[in-house]
Amino acid sequence: MCRLAMKTANKPFSPFSVLTAMEAMQEGYDGSGLGLLLRGLEFTDYKYNQEDPVLSGIAHTEAALSRLHAIMNERGFVLKYDHEFDTDMSKIEAKDRHKYVLRVFKKPEAWNSLTKEQTEHEMMLTRLALRADGEANNGDLTAFSLWPDVAMIKEVGWPLGVGEALGLESGRIKSRVCMAQGRQNTNWGINLYACHPFFIEGIATMTNGENTAFLPIKDWLSGKGFPGYIGYQSDSEVFAHILHYVTNQLKLPLQAYKHVITPLKNSELSAHPQGDFLRGLRDVCRRLIIDGPNAVIGTLADETTILVMDAKKMRPATVGGKPGEWAIASEMCGVDAMIPDRDRSKDFQPMREHTIIIPPDRQEIEIWSQFDQFPLTQAA
Repeated sequence: MCRLAMKTANKPFSPFSVLTAMEAMQEGYDGSGLGLLLRGLEFTDYKYNQEDPVLSGIAHTEAALSRLHAIMNERGFVLKYDHEFDTDMSKIEAKDRHKYVLRVFKKPEAWNSLTKEQTEHEMMLTRLALRADGEANNGDLTAFSLWPDVAMIKEVGWPLGVGEALGLESGRIKSRVCMAQGRQNTNWGINLYACHPFFIEGIATMTNGENTAFLPIKDWLSGKGFPGYIGYQSDSEVFAHILHYVTNQLKLPLQAYKHVITPLKNSELSAHPQGDFLRGLRDVCRRLIIDGPNAVIGTLADETTILVMDAKKMRPATVGGKPGEWAIASEMCGVDAMIPDRDRSKDFQPMREHTIIIPPDRQEIEIWSQFDQFPLTQAA
């Protein structure tokens, strides 16, 4: 199994505090990699405008870094800030890391006339162009995300060790949301794109488990013709793409995600106040039904956080916290490490029908059941 840890708080915090939770759960993964997603960024040496896109990735060679410059310049991006990690390369297992890229850009002026959706689409296409360039050059350039207020870090090694190697304990970079996963390399070779969390147009997920329905889901998504539904070096990447499809393409609320990946039985739908709609949704999205066991943590662009799991319930997760500060982890000791001063009696472990939603105000968690009625359109 892998291990997951996520913290969300109104006050920005260091990602290193989440890595201590990963350390507490270290017996549950093999140290083959760390993935971090930071949302709601704060830098100690730069006043960040949270509307500016941030590029995260790795240039493995000087030539790759030069091509990155050229691609971004050609597309009209203007560099505003280049974050230099306090890196101790002697602690990095891989030896082909020329520069960890975390750069803030001003959007191209040509985008000023675009709608919000068009701008987001162009950011995705730029990231995909960088990824394709790296893949065409022996994998010497990786591009994890290009999005406002988001940074991603992925590296081979033990989570705490990677954090120390990149100087994350210094607190020079903080965030209001931090997702971390210790990847157990069970089904795939070492590939940084296969390391959770996965990101697409503001949506990120990470998973503990395995998805034996991966191939039909991948084929269905790939067949939609959406340029971002590519890659799939991991069977868990489809969880992010399904969440994107449900919320961004179908324009359905978060609650519908659970109905798509783990729909209710016919007998349960017959008694549901929205049974006819949900039966239709299940039939249309039948190829997106997962086969677990899985626990999935996700975040949206507005800093909403969710936790869901499949019916088998064989990959546990616990949520706990207090107003303004919440954490989710695969084990209770992980939540303890992130928020030790909470009321533990209020911790919650969801069952197969639950979706846990932590809204952006973080005042309390919402425990939603698939048996409940929900709005059929997203809130404006």
